[in-house]
Amino acid sequence: MSLSHVDPLSLPDGEHQLQLRRAVIASTIGTAIEWYDFFLYSTVTGLVFAKLFFPHSDPWVGTLEAFAIYAVGFVARPVGAAIFGHYGDRIGRKSTLIATLLLMGLATFAVALVPTYSSIGIWGAVLLTVLRFIQGVGVGGEWGGSVLMSMEWARNDHSRGFIASWPQFGVPCGLFLANLAVLAFSQMSGEQFLSWGWRVPFALSLILVGVGLYIRLGILETPVFSRLVAERKVERTPMLQVIKEHPKEILLSAFARMAEQAPFYIFTAFIFAYGVKTLNVSRDFLLTAVLCASVLSFVSIPLFGHLSDRFGRKNMYMIGAAVTGVFGFIYFRMLDTGSEPVIFLAIILSLIPHDMMYGPQAALIAESFTGRLRYSGASLGYQLASVIAGGPAPLIAAWLFGTFESATAIAAYIALCAVISLIATAAMTDYTGKNISGEYRVG
Repeated sequence: MSLSHVDPLSLPDGEHQLQLRRAVIASTIGTAIEWYDFFLYSTVTGLVFAKLFFPHSDPWVGTLEAFAIYAVGFVARPVGAAIFGHYGDRIGRKSTLIATLLLMGLATFAVALVPTYSSIGIWGAVLLTVLRFIQGVGVGGEWGGSVLMSMEWARNDHSRGFIASWPQFGVPCGLFLANLAVLAFSQMSGEQFLSWGWRVPFALSLILVGVGLYIRLGILETPVFSRLVAERKVERTPMLQVIKEHPKEILLSAFARMAEQAPFYIFTAFIFAYGVKTLNVSRDFLLTAVLCASVLSFVSIPLFGHLSDRFGRKNMYMIGAAVTGVFGFIYFRMLDTGSEPVIFLAIILSLIPHDMMYGPQAALIAESFTGRLRYSGASLGYQLASVIAGGPAPLIAAWLFGTFESATAIAAYIALCAVISLIATAAMTDYTGKNISGEYRVG
């Protein structure tokens, strides 16, 4: 039977479970591809963009300029959340996710074609900025849809944390693939890598987009949105309505992410600039260490999502925020020993405090919004953190180190982010195990 003629609301339990597994797999793989595109840019920024697009700047000034373009992608993410959140609540989760995948993949492929400063001067950096903005719009609409595509198929209220954590699993997958691709092509000579080798991983994005489209086209719309359509409860202006009805939930979601997002991009993006320029370790060493950290997250993200179903979403999240606030000082103390084994261990351990929050985070945020406004509300709350946390983090870290000439200042910044997250999370409502979906909580 054609998928277009299948009613998600009338599926027997066995078929429903099959569709749940397919939705989780499709969300996870699609999200992994999207994050491959986004993290690839992050990794290459710290390694080559300052040299290729700002060659006449002081090394640390060039790094600041490169990370400024990098931050543009985060500024664009709330824009993507607003655009695709609207359509996700208007026309459905599935169609919107296909659009975000196409937008992200094509923008990433185009990065491979951008001429450097030596060819067209400052216009190369301008083109990078435009493409980074488009990337940000795409990923801004991706997260909410992928989480809801999984979570809204769940009938068991006591498993939402675990199910919603699987699209989060796409983050370490994307991080692993991006670092693996760069590591593979960095084996060529330094001149070849700077000349054209760094472009190949971006070009490969086109193949991954084809894979992602094939998978996402083969899934059904979620039962939640199908019921909204059947009962004619689809909101006409979901983004405006969610801002009107849930301003507190949006702001708390954004501030709760401070301890998760800002340190993550310091640990996975800024580390390349800091490691090469200050610690004098090789890029391949750093790439390998981040690869190993991402592999550990394959286990820890769904584990902490599962634990949040057992011990409470807020409890798990706040423990993670507190650990992150302390770990920042330990992390930089370990890095500054200059010992490669200790540096390697620090990088591997760096994502565990992050995963303590990232595993439960999808359900914690998505549960805060009613079904008819959930794509818009969850996306906007989640992506607003990109402007105040993720995007500025490497830029702030580079500025703090350049100003105070000490990594302790960066650790203090991480601790401040943790305090903000603890306060915001404490003010959120914990829906762990509660029936937010019953009749799918459509209104």
